[in-house]
Amino acid sequence: MKKKIPRLTLVWWRLVAFTAFCLVFLLASNAWLVGVTSARLIKPEEGCRSDFEVALVFGTSQFLRSERSNPHYYGRINLAAQLYQQGRVEHLLLSGDNRSLYYNEPAKMQQDLLDRGVPLEAMTLDSAGFSTFDSLKRSRDVYGLHQLVLITQEYHLPRALFIADHLGIEASGCAAEGPEWSAMRKVWLREVAARLKTLGDLYIWQREPRILGDPQPINL
Repeated sequence: MKKKIPRLTLVWWRLVAFTAFCLVFLLASNAWLVGVTSARLIKPEEGCRSDFEVALVFGTSQFLRSERSNPHYYGRINLAAQLYQQGRVEHLLLSGDNRSLYYNEPAKMQQDLLDRGVPLEAMTLDSAGFSTFDSLKRSRDVYGLHQLVLITQEYHLPRALFIADHLGIEASGCAAEGPEWSAMRKVWLREVAARLKTLGDLYIWQREPRILGDPQPINL
């Protein structure tokens, strides 16, 4: 006579199996997303060369929660100014969150880029870039851009490039400087989860931007 497995033990092993499946799926989907975009992720020391005229600069807060300067922000700003001054791009689309009168990422980026010698006419502000997806979808549908250099940190670029591919935008990614690995562990974990969520947004929930608006094409 077979020994009957206790119900609690059976539930436990099913939970373990389900957790293991979820973990494998999470890691596999991340590896796939990174793999299909890695060839177009370039570091500044490797040239960040592109035939594209416009760079999309993803916004972020100037300060961390600790009220210290945010290295992600300054890495993106410094790289954007560098690429413009070297003649590698002709125009910068500054896309970020403008949630209130007192928090305006694109306007702050514009001011800091002016301080770095980028002329006002070489910049366009997108104040409804509430997410990576929103920024990219608006760059295509509002600003009429189908070729872009994407400026953000290396960990963020695979997801941004993947979304661009899905939207039919020809893009290359230029990796901005950021914090050391020791300060990035939580950010990397959040990014791993965000990549999985992106697959759901694109292929299951058919996500749309919070705000789209009328076309305002950038004419170079």
